[in-house]
Amino acid sequence: MSTSRALKALLLAAGLASSSGCVRSYASAPPLAFQDLDYTSAEARTPWPLKRMALPKTAATYGLTRVPEMAFVELPAAPGARTVVLIHGLGSYLKFWQAQIDTLSRAGYHVVAVDLPGYGKSDKPGSFPYTMEAMADAVRELTQGLGVEHPILVGHSMGGQTALSYAIRYPSEPAAVVLVSPAGFEKFSPKEKAWFTRVMSTELIKSAPEYGVWGSVRQANFQNWRPELEWLIEERVRLAKSPEFDAYAYANVRSVTGLAHDDFVRDNLHRISVPTVIIFGESDRLIPNPFMHGGFPRDIFEHGHAHIAGSKLVGLEGCGHTVQLDCPEPFNAALKAFLESVPASGTVAPPPSVAPEVAPKTPPSPPQVPGPVDAVPPATPDRQGPPATVLPHGS
Repeated sequence: MSTSRALKALLLAAGLASSSGCVRSYASAPPLAFQDLDYTSAEARTPWPLKRMALPKTAATYGLTRVPEMAFVELPAAPGARTVVLIHGLGSYLKFWQAQIDTLSRAGYHVVAVDLPGYGKSDKPGSFPYTMEAMADAVRELTQGLGVEHPILVGHSMGGQTALSYAIRYPSEPAAVVLVSPAGFEKFSPKEKAWFTRVMSTELIKSAPEYGVWGSVRQANFQNWRPELEWLIEERVRLAKSPEFDAYAYANVRSVTGLAHDDFVRDNLHRISVPTVIIFGESDRLIPNPFMHGGFPRDIFEHGHAHIAGSKLVGLEGCGHTVQLDCPEPFNAALKAFLESVPASGTVAPPPSVAPEVAPKTPPSPPQVPGPVDAVPPATPDRQGPPATVLPHGS
């Protein structure tokens, strides 16, 4: 059996294991465009204020011929409040912070939740490198464009590895880092990296059947599935029918390559010098990678904890990988407890809210990276070219 067929078989098994009893099917539902995703407060049932910002600095750094735009939600706060930047994980978008955006805003924080390039309502350029360094530079340009000098970075999974890259390469900038079930701690051998490259393809993502989506989302990411989370399934199934799904699938494939081949983050954890907490689910089924070497989640997160000086480690019992949605109450309690413990030094008042659709008039110069030269990875401009033509598949 080929590696891709073996992976599909595993996804099928996960789907069957998670589908005891009847579940709703969305296969006959109409297509959903990424721009029509419902970014609405679960509590107030009102839309969050969505904005877009052009990223000319990131485009110049990575040799992009077109300046991409990044979508984000911003909830302002009183003068003097800290800024919390929420960074989602692989395959997801800012709505995965649904249980935190309003909670943090009510607690008095200036909240910025981003759609990374390639995801959600942000642009999905084929020429973007989709490395964690490029993702971090995009987040950094956005926060700087908002006038935020010392953000608190909160990243889930791939977003955690993005936050790690940001904190390692620009150590004086973040006020603190919150790593939520983060990627970046796990070691992959050369053979495992080659397996990722061989198996992951846009066709694999596009051809995933609905029962596979149920399995990969519900079984792999959650321990405490609830009916109100079914939007995760509905949106994924309907998005697969969108013309933009090809670009999204390609971004996922490139992101997986960027994640697996990024030893820079794991090798430089000791360079993180700001208050850091690692919050994870003790029943995480995705870290460590179950297709590769297996093991126990705590062992992986203990490695990061041991190599980040002064960091805190918080494991939540009975919680899975997408812990912020799986166990929102204990997660929010742990998150707020850490945020309240962060020293006041280095924080700034939130700036005036940027107007939607407004970009800087002139592209800034490429970023000047502080810190030792050997702490900075080489630039990762587009080395793989635009995506190859992929024949469309039904969902």
